[in-house]
Amino acid sequence: MPALCARPVRLWPSLSGLVASESYIDHAIGGESRVRPGPGIEAADSTIALIASRQYGIVSRRQLLERGVGRRAIDHRLAAGRLHPIHRGVYAVGHRALTSNARCLAAVLAGGAAAVLSNQAAGAVWSLIAYSGRPHVTVPRWKRPQVGITWHISPLPPDEVTRLDGIPITTVARTLLDLAVVLDRHRLAKAINEAEVRGLSDRLSLPALLERYPRRRGTTKLRAILADNRIGLDIPRNHLEIEFLSLVDKHRLPRPEVNAWLTVGDRSFEVDCLWRAVRLIVELDGRAVHGTTAAFETDRQRDRILLANGWRVMRVTWRQLINDPAGVARDVRAALGAPASER
Repeated sequence: MPALCARPVRLWPSLSGLVASESYIDHAIGGESRVRPGPGIEAADSTIALIASRQYGIVSRRQLLERGVGRRAIDHRLAAGRLHPIHRGVYAVGHRALTSNARCLAAVLAGGAAAVLSNQAAGAVWSLIAYSGRPHVTVPRWKRPQVGITWHISPLPPDEVTRLDGIPITTVARTLLDLAVVLDRHRLAKAINEAEVRGLSDRLSLPALLERYPRRRGTTKLRAILADNRIGLDIPRNHLEIEFLSLVDKHRLPRPEVNAWLTVGDRSFEVDCLWRAVRLIVELDGRAVHGTTAAFETDRQRDRILLANGWRVMRVTWRQLINDPAGVARDVRAALGAPASER
């Protein structure tokens, strides 16, 4: 009687075709079967995991093919629910619970190698505006429409694009130029101010970008905001003092001590305009002097100390002196406590 086989009988003499699809079936005694990974499956999974770990859990078909993950391997994972289609040729790995940045990057990957996040979506990623709509992506040439993405067709020079948190994106200046088309003046000015406060800058400045695109929609609005923002930027301190003292005399307010020293506890401060009797200080804020980060912090620290010790600090800018002199005079008079007959 023939002896029982002591080892499994392999039914297929050649496994080359099955290994290419990354799995093969061993048939053991008794008919038991199981699927075992072929030699390439772990390498493919490692490649996918590595790319996804750097891209908010997003990969593109082009990236996988370039790194040696075959088409059949990609299709197998799609069928198994391990890759989830987000856009044409762009997948989420393992699940669809995507963050905002992940959705933005997925849209950029759907646009191809030269695509960048732009317009309102870029403004939101730069934290210049609030926006939660569909991603806007700028591409160099026409693309077929895709659900959930707004395409903008425009070749962008290298100095108008950058990367932020791993996402190809328009620079701050280019983003503001694009936002000028869709935002009203108030919201655009707020976005520009936010960029300035956060110290966001590029190799190519916004004024230089306006020279590059002099007739683009929104440029008139941008120029007006930039011109308005420069009021007081280059005004020397003595010019501010002369203008303020002229206002004091014109409105018959008592003259203050100018550039006076004030001792509070163990600290001494030089203040711009001082009325000791009523414990009032007016600081003349020129952006050339007070616009740096260090000056901003020092000024606020000094204001806090003075307020805690019973001194009132009023800050007046060049723009306020020029645009609203009557309002400045009215408020200083009220702070000085002048009698009603003199108001």
